[in-house]
Amino acid sequence: MGFFDYLFGEDKPNMETRKGVRKSDGTADTEFAEDAHLELREEELDIDKHRVKTGDVTLHKDIVEEEQSVNVPVSHDQVVIEQRAVDHEPTDEPITEEETVNIPVTSEEIDVGKHTVITGEVSAHKRSVQETEQVHDVLRKEVADIESHGNADIIKED
Repeated sequence: MGFFDYLFGEDKPNMETRKGVRKSDGTADTEFAEDAHLELREEELDIDKHRVKTGDVTLHKDIVEEEQSVNVPVSHDQVVIEQRAVDHEPTDEPITEEETVNIPVTSEEIDVGKHTVITGEVSAHKRSVQETEQVHDVLRKEVADIESHGNADIIKED
């Protein structure tokens, strides 16, 4: 709707009448606007999080061998032969062909065995730790810039 259409009442006025004209430098200029408005825009950050693998932990056990020496007391029998002289005492026993005395001799031997016992326990678990990281970026926004030329009376209402 043009200025003359509004004057001669051919159409009802539109409250947001504006006719944009591009200048040679690419900026917009409003040729005529009864009620003009600008939309002001600004950028906001879109922040998203995702998990990434930063490493891993492997829990396993190794076998370590160590030599151990233990002193164990053991005993064994010794046969002690004592011979002594006797003063020719008379006896009624005849002399025989053979006389044998058997003396058993013993000793302690060590039997070594092994058995397994539990001496400790290792456990592992994960936990989530909350931290704060600061994000830096430059955001742009549009702001209204009001210029007046001549004797223009401007009332700013918010």
